[in-house]
Amino acid sequence: MRTRRPTSRIIALAAALALIPAVALANATGGTTGPSGATGATGPSAHTGSTGSSGHHGPPPPPPPPKPHPTTTPLPAAEVAHLQKVMFAAMKPLGPHSGAYAVDLQNGEVLFDDDATVARNPASVEKLYTLTAALDRFGLNGTLQTNIYGSGQLEADGLYRGTLYLRGGGDPTFGSAAFIKANYGAGTSVQALAQALIARTGIRKIKGSIAGDESYFDSLRGGPSTDFAVDPNLVGQLSALAFNRGETGRLRSPPAYAAFELAGALRHEAVVVTGRSHAAVADLISDKLLASINSPPMTTLARLTAVPSDDFFAEMILKALGARYGTGGTTAAGAAVVSEFLRTIHLTPTVADGSGLSRVDRTSPLDVVTLLRDLSPGGVEKLQPIGVALRDAMPVVSETGTLALRMHHTAASGRCVAKTGTLSNASDLAGWCNGIFAFAFLMNHVDPYAAEIAQDKMTVALAKLTVPAA
Repeated sequence: MRTRRPTSRIIALAAALALIPAVALANATGGTTGPSGATGATGPSAHTGSTGSSGHHGPPPPPPPPKPHPTTTPLPAAEVAHLQKVMFAAMKPLGPHSGAYAVDLQNGEVLFDDDATVARNPASVEKLYTLTAALDRFGLNGTLQTNIYGSGQLEADGLYRGTLYLRGGGDPTFGSAAFIKANYGAGTSVQALAQALIARTGIRKIKGSIAGDESYFDSLRGGPSTDFAVDPNLVGQLSALAFNRGETGRLRSPPAYAAFELAGALRHEAVVVTGRSHAAVADLISDKLLASINSPPMTTLARLTAVPSDDFFAEMILKALGARYGTGGTTAAGAAVVSEFLRTIHLTPTVADGSGLSRVDRTSPLDVVTLLRDLSPGGVEKLQPIGVALRDAMPVVSETGTLALRMHHTAASGRCVAKTGTLSNASDLAGWCNGIFAFAFLMNHVDPYAAEIAQDKMTVALAKLTVPAA
């Protein structure tokens, strides 16, 4: 049976979440959605939801407090009492493996705390960590490059003798223009890359072959939830040179198939290609860079990841973090980069992957809300632009992505943005309501449908709270 947290515990947690100036967050807006990679049932994995460590010994040290400022008037006591009554009633049927935390960002008041420091499985709420780290490390306008290298010679008449290497840089949108239009609305097409090569070189005939190079990442097609084998939850195969989410065609190889598609795009532009496409690795020292194309900016990739909860995008971005800023293009290296970033803001959850499919991922509601607080006005100064971008990238209740069908005709409609997370026996939700109330509900060992009902009640209750005039 659940019991309310003692007053001293609430005061201590309020101190940990230092006061934040009275600046309301802007209402977030959604974006176009891609194919749903929303987290579903997973493959072989460890048991979920047991109370345990999130990778730190005891509660995480609180972030440095912001500069002193006038205190905002607390919410009316009766409103807070009613909110807590609603939330405890919603949480009670879910059992002992769920936790929740909510805070008023304007004055630091803890509005609700139910086992907020206990680590749980975050499911796709994990993407908040992945995307925040990516927006920080790559920058808001950072991109992932897809390049063409050549090992031969270009003659005056446009004849190229030798092999062209299509080298992937982890762009999850790379594919055909038709696929991109149907699924993402923004992305990097092979047709645009073929046209860029022709414009830059004047190439008209290739006496040789086109090879696909995926060596920027490892060649593992899935994440830890399937022991790195192909994972149907990703709706695609991981590769630094994934074309249309890692299609392989008859070649049974993502890089070889991507090379085959580039050859087809060149032929469509009247370029003759005599050789057969295959997979190979370019020599970046001796081969010459002939053409390059950038992915959409990281802000767009974040939106394409968060709105539909796209697991493929999240895992590709994680590997790209490892390749660019870690020890290599692997899941483990990317997870280490994310963990290193989180340590800079005094958070130490267990990060096993980028999508939240792994049952090894562990974090607490307090961890998540601390991140949201740091991203909010008055939080960590350098994270403010990232916070704006992340809020704009997240689903809007009743309007976009994984929240489009939830909480219609309620106070939360259009006023709350949040990241959902669902596994076979876990359901989570974390975000902002009215721009000034941050929350995280992590529910394990539950029926996901029942958990969503509880989350909706709690979110609507937050949205009903009084918003002080600016």
